[in-house]
Amino acid sequence: MKKYLTCLIVLILLCGLLPVFAQGSKDAGTDKVVLTMGSWRTDDVEQMNNLLAQYKKVAPNVEIQFKPTNPPDYNATLRLQLDSKTGPDLMYARSYTAGQELFNAGYFYDCSAIPGLMQNFTSANLAPWQMPDGKMFAVPFAAVSHAVYYNKDVFKKEGLSVPQTWEEFLQVCSTLKKKGYTPLANGVADEWDILECFFFGLLPNYIGGSDARVQYENGSKKLNDVQFIAAYQAMADVAPYCPNGFGSVTYNDSQVLFNTQKAVMFVDGSWTAGVYADASFDWGLFAIPAPAGRATLICFHPDMAITMNTATAHQEEAKAFLAWLCTKEGATTASQNLPVGYFPMINFEITLEDAHANEFLALNAGKDTDARFVWPALMELYAPMNQAVIKVMKGEMSAKQAADSVAALMK
Repeated sequence: MKKYLTCLIVLILLCGLLPVFAQGSKDAGTDKVVLTMGSWRTDDVEQMNNLLAQYKKVAPNVEIQFKPTNPPDYNATLRLQLDSKTGPDLMYARSYTAGQELFNAGYFYDCSAIPGLMQNFTSANLAPWQMPDGKMFAVPFAAVSHAVYYNKDVFKKEGLSVPQTWEEFLQVCSTLKKKGYTPLANGVADEWDILECFFFGLLPNYIGGSDARVQYENGSKKLNDVQFIAAYQAMADVAPYCPNGFGSVTYNDSQVLFNTQKAVMFVDGSWTAGVYADASFDWGLFAIPAPAGRATLICFHPDMAITMNTATAHQEEAKAFLAWLCTKEGATTASQNLPVGYFPMINFEITLEDAHANEFLALNAGKDTDARFVWPALMELYAPMNQAVIKVMKGEMSAKQAADSVAALMK
């Protein structure tokens, strides 16, 4: 009896040492494979379920279940899942450093050999999910853009034209304010939106595109040079045209202000376009204009990619889905099911059905584009730069003081 108990205890201990795989499963008695997909896009459940239902027609024996996490919690939650070997089989991958860290930790699969990946995306669209040695840790899925939403009815009524320079933009704001309008819906209560949508949207107009960004990253250009100071000053200049008490205006408040015509313009991301699908007024978009004499650039940010868990028990099925996303069929199906304002990054020409989505993409024509400034290499400056922008707008710092405060943190 004692020998039996000893063997049983050893068996239990050995079982405890066996690896725990990702959440994918296989139905007993069938060939059906169930995979899970993690994401931070809780707003996209309906659209992603539609997309995954379309994929099921391609792979009838594979079911992919979309299981998003509350956006602010995604990074921490995913890391906990991966550390505990309970992570999803497929998952959304952050671009640049955040994604690279999970690849280096051994959690993200080396996607370099996925058919079509290296051939059907430009080097610029591959770069956000590429390691320094060229290995790919995800398949690019969607990008977002930044621009100025504006009320066409008000512009028409007041005889205003779309501004072509920053100086003209400020003049439009001034005219609207004198006529009793709130020119801009933007607030700073939620903090992230004023940095990501507004400041990073206008920043390339002052400092230049990706080539210039790299010079700031390597230190050959300083984060408190005259161009950067001018960009902070631009934020100070627009503050008087934001809503009264803009310090307590949330991102949702801003959407409501624009949608109810209590503000005439809103500097925001393309992902908000669907919010105004049923707006009672005619609205459009224009690029955040550059100062006179400088080229207008667009912040076209590589936002989402999809990768697979190295611990999944169903690698072949997961790889097959990623390969499908690298085809024209897969990318077209994805574009038809992505929320308005999320744009495919594949080389194939894809026509979007939503007029405003196409209007956003049209802003890129003839203009250089770049990612949000800190994403590729300077994410440690996100929070201090965010606070510098807010303090400048509130009059608590000068533009030079703001630039100096961030530059002092550069390693």
